[in-house]
Amino acid sequence: MRRIATALAAAGLLMLAVASPAFAHVVISPPSAPKGSDALLTFVAANEQDDASTTKIEVTFPQDHPIAEALTTPMAGWTAKVTTKSVTTPIKTDEGEINEAVDTVTWTATAGGFKAGEFGSFAVSVGLPDADSLVFKVVQTYSNGDTVDWVDASVPGGDEPEHPAPVLTLTAGGDETPGTAAPASTSTSDDDSNGLAIAALVVGGIGVIIAIVALVMGRRKSSTSAV
Repeated sequence: MRRIATALAAAGLLMLAVASPAFAHVVISPPSAPKGSDALLTFVAANEQDDASTTKIEVTFPQDHPIAEALTTPMAGWTAKVTTKSVTTPIKTDEGEINEAVDTVTWTATAGGFKAGEFGSFAVSVGLPDADSLVFKVVQTYSNGDTVDWVDASVPGGDEPEHPAPVLTLTAGGDETPGTAAPASTSTSDDDSNGLAIAALVVGGIGVIIAIVALVMGRRKSSTSAV
């Protein structure tokens, strides 16, 4: 139970961490994860045009800290495509060294996309490298052919850029090799593990919900500024 309480306390800290960023229009949830861990990352994008739908989201993965693999989940009305590229330094994984890394993950609408006042959530499962942070550049395409490049770098202490790129902060504590888990020695450990898994799901859900709130607030702020 003590471990579950710790995980739920972490959920509270995550709520504060997600609620505090400037009003970005494409955000990543969760905003942080342990180095070297497996993670489910969700890119949440809002439609910001009144007369067009979002029909494509293309995420370019970090070039300086390559990621070996990205797994997507089926989404009604969307197709997902993962492209890879060769790397000069092999990536160490559970299955051995890999000479290719994820270049882009692209979601394309097959049924109209999402409209003004709506948002889309695009999830991908990855194994995280040992780095301090990861920058994911996103291109959002509309049904009228317009594109918005969410690629601007955020400077600590500076003003929020107009089109900030989603940034994932990596924290210490991911000592386990991606894809592995420490064996439980007793039934109590099993119960704690199950509790932690449930808490992790709760944390992930909270992160996505608050990311959505940030998107709505950002849209309202933009509309107010334009008056």
